[in-house]
Amino acid sequence: MKISIEALEGRGDAYQFGLKQAERLKQTVLYHKHVRRRKKSIRRYTTDFLATKAWIQEISPDLWAELEGLSEGLGWRFEDIVHEYAGYQQSWIKSGCSALMGEGIYGRNYDYHPKTYDGRFVMYQPLSGYASVGFAQRIIGRMDGMNEKGLAIGYHFVNRISPEDGFICCSIARLVLDSCASVPEAVKLLQEIPHRHSFNYSLADSDGRTAVVEASAKGAVELNHNGGACTNHFRAEEKQRENRHMTMESEQRLRRLFELKKTAAAQAGTFELLNSTKHKIAKKEYGNWSGTIHTAVYDTTNLQVTIGIGTDAVPVVISFSDWLKGSRFIVKKLRGQIEFEDGMEHLGIQVPERS
Repeated sequence: MKISIEALEGRGDAYQFGLKQAERLKQTVLYHKHVRRRKKSIRRYTTDFLATKAWIQEISPDLWAELEGLSEGLGWRFEDIVHEYAGYQQSWIKSGCSALMGEGIYGRNYDYHPKTYDGRFVMYQPLSGYASVGFAQRIIGRMDGMNEKGLAIGYHFVNRISPEDGFICCSIARLVLDSCASVPEAVKLLQEIPHRHSFNYSLADSDGRTAVVEASAKGAVELNHNGGACTNHFRAEEKQRENRHMTMESEQRLRRLFELKKTAAAQAGTFELLNSTKHKIAKKEYGNWSGTIHTAVYDTTNLQVTIGIGTDAVPVVISFSDWLKGSRFIVKKLRGQIEFEDGMEHLGIQVPERS
C-alpha cells in the first residue's frame, strides 16, 4: 500500500517548536492513536518525573522546553506528557534493524511493525544544542538521525528481559544528537545514561570514526572491532549472556552485511545494499515486527541524507547542509510503498481505485 511520511522543520525556540508539533499532531490520525494508547501507557509503566527532569535538563535543556510546548499545545498535563513522550522507564517490542557505517557514511534500515511507526521526518535547529535531522518516534524521540556536527546514530533491539529504571532507545538517540559532537562523546554519554532495555547503538561521525555500544540496564560497553556493521545481538564477551536464546537470524544478517560491505564504496552503494530486497537485508516481514519501513543513509561529511520509504524504493536526497545555511525545506511528504495494511491508517494509505 502507498504511504506518506510527514516532513517537518523547525528553527529557534524549543517551546514554540513543541507547540508547532502539537498543532500538527492534532490534525493527524496518529494523534487519535496516541490518545487511545494513553490508557495502556498508564497501566503498563510509571515514570520517575524528577529523575527524568534531572537527566534531560542536564543533557538537553531545550528538549525539556519542547516537552512543555507539547503539553501546552495538546492541552495535556505536563506530567502526562513526560510520562507518554519523554521515554523514561518504558517497555519495547522486538525489531530487527541493520546498519552499515564507515568512511563518513552511516546507513540504517528501520525494521518494525508499521502500526507503531510515527511517520514523521524532522529537521530542527534549536537555540542551544545541536541541530539535527532524522526520523521521529514518540514525537520527541529519534529512531535514527544525524546532527550538524556530522554525528549519526541508530539503535537495534537486543532484549527486553530484566528492565530497570531508565530511558528508552528513541529518547536516548535524541539526547545523543542534541548534545554530542563526535563518536567518543556519544560513547561516553551512552555509558553514563540509564538504559531501560537492552539495545545496540551504532554510531558514525565526520572524522570517519564508528562505534557500536552494547547497552542494557546492567551497563554499556563499547564493542572492540565492530567491523562497520550492526544488527540485533551483543557481541562483546561480557555482554553475550544477555542475548536472547535465538540469535541465529541476527548473526546471519551480520555476516551478510560484512559480505556486502566489501562492495559498498559510496553512499549510493550503501543505500542499494540496504534497501534492495535482492541483497537479502531489507525485509517485508511486517507482521512479524521486522519489516523494513525506511532506509536512511547519512553522509556525515557532506551533511546529506538519502531516504527510501519501504523496500526497493526510489531514493530521495535531502541536503541538511543547505538547510542549516537557511535554505527552504520544500519537502512536505516522503512517499513510498509497503506490502502490508494492518494498523497503517495514520500513514495516509491511499487505497487503489477499483477498475
